[in-house]
Amino acid sequence: MRTIKTYSLTERAAHPDFGIHDERGSSRIEQAHRHEYFQMQLNLAGETEQHIGATVRPFGPGYLSFVLPYRVHRVPHPPGSKFCIISFSQRFLRPELDLEDVPLERAPELAPFRYQEFMDFVLDGADLETAREACRAMTEENSRRRFCSLEIIRARLLLLITTVCRRYEAELTQLAASQAQSRSRRDALSRVIRYVRENLAQRITLADAAAAAELSPNYLAHLIKKETGRTFTDLVTERRMEKAQELLVHTTLRISDIAGAVGFEDEAYFARRFRQCFHLAPRDYRTRSLPERVPPNF
Repeated sequence: MRTIKTYSLTERAAHPDFGIHDERGSSRIEQAHRHEYFQMQLNLAGETEQHIGATVRPFGPGYLSFVLPYRVHRVPHPPGSKFCIISFSQRFLRPELDLEDVPLERAPELAPFRYQEFMDFVLDGADLETAREACRAMTEENSRRRFCSLEIIRARLLLLITTVCRRYEAELTQLAASQAQSRSRRDALSRVIRYVRENLAQRITLADAAAAAELSPNYLAHLIKKETGRTFTDLVTERRMEKAQELLVHTTLRISDIAGAVGFEDEAYFARRFRQCFHLAPRDYRTRSLPERVPPNF
């Protein structure tokens, strides 16, 4: 599996809560990556595209990109591009909420982040000038932090986000009503299950599965519990046992080999867990599942 780098805000900004820079700022990341914080990008010049999750969307002048924490994304900037990148921690904006599962009416400013994979956000005219001025004011305030600087930055940030929300109010509320985010969650859960199935012989951690689903580990644990009523460990164990059943019935592999194929280094421990699930030892399960053999017709 290709390693995708996860960045912290301290790696990309001078402060642990908020950072802002233009195309002359910190080094660009051309490869697909993720980070632990929110990120917005306002494109001012240069035609390109943004890759976010499994989606590719256009990204021309006036477009904005909204990236949730741990979303895999990439924006390749051609020569001559001009843009502004805004990064901030969850605590800076909404420390008290489950960011991907809160109702839209409780946190409408999160809507562009939640629905970026479903639609494009473009500003022009007075709205684009509002966005430019917000970026200029945040940059200036962030460079000379003093009493109430964070409050001023937060106000400007919310002005920028809510300008987009108002412009796309109808589309965002329609997406919320159609439960697009629920489909996104189901898709993420499908990616997790696929990752687990493809890696049963290996050690599977919550962090690795979260990376495969492009979610944070905490949110993935919450999502699995909400959607299935099980823990992540339960889900992995169930898939291991399902695969063991299949191998016992449809192959002639030794029990020790089957144990290894589903991620157990110890055959005795595998047998004990299998018995707990199916109330039969693996060998007995195989014997009972085999069809009656027809005597050869000589």
